[in-house]
Amino acid sequence: MNTTGGCAMKLFVDSNYLSPYAMTAFVALREKQIPFELVLVNLGRQEQSDPLYAEVSTTRRVPALSDDGFHLSESSAICEYLEDRYPGTALYPADIQSKAKAREIQAWLRSDLMPIRQERSAEVVFLKHGALPPLTAEAQAALRKLVAATQAYLPPGRTSLFDQWSIADTDLALMLNRLRVAGDALPARLAAYAEAQWQRPSVQEWVNQPRPGC
Repeated sequence: MNTTGGCAMKLFVDSNYLSPYAMTAFVALREKQIPFELVLVNLGRQEQSDPLYAEVSTTRRVPALSDDGFHLSESSAICEYLEDRYPGTALYPADIQSKAKAREIQAWLRSDLMPIRQERSAEVVFLKHGALPPLTAEAQAALRKLVAATQAYLPPGRTSLFDQWSIADTDLALMLNRLRVAGDALPARLAAYAEAQWQRPSVQEWVNQPRPGC
């Protein structure tokens, strides 16, 4: 594992910067303006299975956060922890019901839409690629479900899910961008939302990390 600094806060991410969940945690830290050390875990070499990494990530997955001896895995849990502990840009809406909806969106994106995630992996978003095969019937059904849900979640005329940006916007934009970048048809309103969210500086910093194949 390679490190890039010496801070009390450490974020462990995949060394190719391809994990959408690592991106979420990275964006959350940048939005909070918390100094942190980036630790690169080479998944190809199975570094996540190293017993030393298990001391940081009980689940042996990326991302993982180490905050002065406190260790936490799973990107949504990391975001909630950072929101509860640190000031800075709010990651979630202040309103209790809106906050619950943001968490609903995050949980849904992590547990559903598997055909999209399989046929339009994060590599489509972060790496150069040629023409892709058409979506299968299963992925097309997942796309229709994603579009219907996003249209319900996103108020007309808005470029964020709630009155202010939230980390759920980053997660939802990534899912939509799997399709938009691949050239799959999306309603113009949703494509514009995904593209606008992608221009956020914290997101662009992750997008522009050096990757093999770029």
